[in-house]
Amino acid sequence: MDQCVNVERELEKVLQKFASYGQHCDRTLEELIEYTSGLKQEISQTGDRDVEFSGTLSLVLSQCCKRIKDTVQKLASDHKDIHSSVSRVGKAIDKNFDSDISSVGIEGCWQSESQRILSEVMVEHFFRQGMLDVAEELCQEAGLCIDPSQKEPFVELNRILEALRVRDLRPALEWAVANQEMLMAQKSSLEFKLHRLYFISLLMGGTANQKEALQYAKNFQPFAVNHQKDIQVLMGSLVYLQQGIENSPYVHLLDSNQWADICDIFTRDACALQGLSVESPLSVSFSAGCVALPALINIKAVIEQRQCTGVWNQKDELPIEVELGKKCWYHSVFACPILRQQTTDNNPPMKLVCGHIISRDALNKMISGSKLKCPYCPMEQVPGDGKQIYF
Repeated sequence: MDQCVNVERELEKVLQKFASYGQHCDRTLEELIEYTSGLKQEISQTGDRDVEFSGTLSLVLSQCCKRIKDTVQKLASDHKDIHSSVSRVGKAIDKNFDSDISSVGIEGCWQSESQRILSEVMVEHFFRQGMLDVAEELCQEAGLCIDPSQKEPFVELNRILEALRVRDLRPALEWAVANQEMLMAQKSSLEFKLHRLYFISLLMGGTANQKEALQYAKNFQPFAVNHQKDIQVLMGSLVYLQQGIENSPYVHLLDSNQWADICDIFTRDACALQGLSVESPLSVSFSAGCVALPALINIKAVIEQRQCTGVWNQKDELPIEVELGKKCWYHSVFACPILRQQTTDNNPPMKLVCGHIISRDALNKMISGSKLKCPYCPMEQVPGDGKQIYF
């Protein structure tokens, strides 16, 4: 978002000034310490300390004190400039982000039932993140009673993910073998990729692991039909064990990014088996809200400024279309070509006898007597013949 970019730009300026000031401060103080240390050494070499300072020595000390004072004042002045830069970050935040978002809220949307649903979504989010203690504390404070069976899948998922992050494949392999039939039904390649990674980890051990690697290669047999080329590559890499895989044409097998990929694949397939979405519903809703909120605040301000009434009065509709990007496309949607509105549960898409599709509200508005004429073709039909379409 442009607002975030603007704030980040001001923040970057502050960080650069901090870094520059720190380097300048260290360099200046080092020079000052070196100067005073040299002066101290000269004074100590003058002899008896009880002897009164000469006029020249007094002048040198006065100049030294003045230099110290000027240096400190200059550093303090430079530090004040940084304070002004920090204040500009705050002004940028106030300018780019509207702190009052109540204008786009819906009255009564957080009743007791809605609050309970929100708390349950937050609890599930904390379970997904492995923050079990936070989730349990929220359950107690919100008075929620969560079935232990709801928590167990997330506990196991996070345990396996933690092991994968430290490159321990055994928990994930055990899980994949235990759920082999369901993974095969989904045409998942997770188990093969886990065996592949384990085989590569053996290759990294060099010739000392050659016998073990050959023995482990038997695990590839069930996957030979669908992953024949990958298996051939793995087998071919054995020829270069003596000189090292990192010095061979198979160096791509050591790419560290595949560990992050296996974490994503495991999360996706594990969530699919549990009937869960890959991403947390709370994080998806929050991200979508961050994108949509500025546009909603702007349109609300325009509506109030122009004193337009009745433009935004429905709880399940927006006055404008907000583009969230393809990453938020989770299902197909249908916009009525007559009313130019997206269909909803209360206003579903209807298929006419002629095959054209319009919304139910459009169908009801076009009824003339007991007949309906399709807006796209001249075919007349009975309104009751229209059938609801499910996308």
